[in-house]
Amino acid sequence: MKAIKLSALFLLLVCSIKIKAQQVAHTDFVASTAKYDFSKIWVSDSIADLDEEIENKKIKAAEAIGFIGDNYQRFYIHLISVIKDIEKPNEYFAYGKTMVKNNICSFQGKIKITEAGFYKESDKPKFKQGFIVADILFFEDQKSISAGSIKGKLTTHFALDAKGNMFYDTINMMADGFSNNEFVGAWTGYKSKITKKCNWGDYRIPGCGDLDIGAGEFSVNEKYLKNGWENYQLAYAHNYNSPESKIAFKKESEKWWK
Repeated sequence: MKAIKLSALFLLLVCSIKIKAQQVAHTDFVASTAKYDFSKIWVSDSIADLDEEIENKKIKAAEAIGFIGDNYQRFYIHLISVIKDIEKPNEYFAYGKTMVKNNICSFQGKIKITEAGFYKESDKPKFKQGFIVADILFFEDQKSISAGSIKGKLTTHFALDAKGNMFYDTINMMADGFSNNEFVGAWTGYKSKITKKCNWGDYRIPGCGDLDIGAGEFSVNEKYLKNGWENYQLAYAHNYNSPESKIAFKKESEKWWK
């Protein structure tokens, strides 16, 4: 078991080094982001599979996975609507819902792009790969139980084709450690004034410590399963065809925000 864990850690380290090396990027793009609408990257039922040569092939967009607090309690978030601010084109109005355990809160807030750039090299020559970093400030409905505000930074990866069409970056989507829309921040309760770490992302969660023990894909550490992760682990366990996994997967696919 020790050898397996060391191997997994080595793979994650290699992946991390590769990502950091790729992020030596041109950072003169932020002034041009105003002409693009990034809302479709944050709110979409389906996204283009850029790894496939089949034009216009679509795949289901991922639901963010996240945690809140030092015990890595599972945290759900879904952006229902994101609208570009006409007067401040690098800012967006956002509306959505969060869920912790059985407590669902609606929220409103803003996404403000503060950094942007292109990578010097692309993993797929026909596309230009880039990133944006945005400040997020969301306010949950004060009438809800245990409501609060969420503040932090969101990093989103995108790709442009030769015509300037923008896509959610799915290049090398099957590679170990693939992720997108990574948020790092904190939740602060209105009444309690308690601040808790709150991170999320598509496919992987940034800064999640020992919660994620997967090498190739997100996998929950057994000691945190009771903190809201049991159904997730069962749904995406290796025994996909078992009746239990099918039931769990169906539950994971429920649109809890409606």
